Amino acid sequence: EVQLVESGGGLVQAGGSLRLSCEASGFTFDDYTIGWFRQAPGKEREGVSCFSNRDGSTEDAGSVKGRFTISSDNAKITAYLEMNSLKPEDTAVYYCAADSTIYCRTWFSTPYRYLEIRGQGTLVTVSP
Repeated sequence: EVQLVESGGGLVQAGGSLRLSCEASGFTFDDYTIGWFRQAPGKEREGVSCFSNRDGSTEDAGSVKGRFTISSDNAKITAYLEMNSLKPEDTAVYYCAADSTIYCRTWFSTPYRYLEIRGQGTLVTVSP
């Protein structure tokens, strides 16, 4: 079965750090674009970070640029989102996703529900 499972969410104080993991099963990220979305309470889901093994591109949303870093392991089965200098407005459920048909330049304009493989999410809460 092809799936993505996120982990690493939790409660952290403002200014702190967390690392989220997204583990793939049934496939590897070799020919995929993978990335993270988040959905805060009462808000729409938004793209956070992306990198593509299809063309080597990387993109970050302006709100997280310089604070969040996306990466993957050498086996290309686990993706990570390193989050530093966390703010209360980063509180959200974080989702990872993968798609073999798009690149990072269209990641943020593609509705999450249209991506090929989607995780169930992990909650990140940042206290003031």
